[in-house]
Amino acid sequence: MRHKTTQALYTYWNALRGARLAPRRFEIEPGSIGELLPDTFILERHDAATFPYRLAGTRLCERFKTEFRGHNFLAGWSADDTAKLGARLDTVSVQGGVALLHIDAECETGKPVRLEMIVLPLIHMQAFADRFLGAVSALETPGWLGYEPIVRRQVVKDEIIWPDGRPRAAVEGTDRQVPFLPHVRTSRIVRSERRQFRVFDGGLAGTEPDPPGGTPVRR
Repeated sequence: MRHKTTQALYTYWNALRGARLAPRRFEIEPGSIGELLPDTFILERHDAATFPYRLAGTRLCERFKTEFRGHNFLAGWSADDTAKLGARLDTVSVQGGVALLHIDAECETGKPVRLEMIVLPLIHMQAFADRFLGAVSALETPGWLGYEPIVRRQVVKDEIIWPDGRPRAAVEGTDRQVPFLPHVRTSRIVRSERRQFRVFDGGLAGTEPDPPGGTPVRR
């Protein structure tokens, strides 16, 4: 992490997290990160391909000359970058990692700027992370930035940081449906004397919604 905004947001998030996979969405206090807000954003997971912005900071919108609220985070990238970013979001959602990316961006006339992005998981309505707190910071500040919009971007480096030094088991301590494996049915544990069984309910038992905007999962 090279930018002070990235470092400060990670430190704040990690202090709230404690020993958990991620802090809860309502634990984020805007007043505690007031200086960082112009560069920050919050995403919501609708399904594996749709992560709309719920909030986007003023400086972030100004640099792209776009109002990001409601737009899909995965839109506007190359096919390779879209797949890479989707996979990273999957990972941080169920294993508690933090995505750190370096991005080469350009304005319409080809003038470049290097950006650093961090994406941190948040728990909201599910057992897995279905919200994401992030920030985009410029590692240099060319004179055109903020006047000419960024129109192209490419991921040039990405990694997952493990706050606990290792990945977590997917959705630890729960038998709930992992959101990125919709074909896997939910199950329950049945114990009989000294034995226990994992029972998968059949398809006639009703439906339960996937995370907001997703398709129902048979139970």
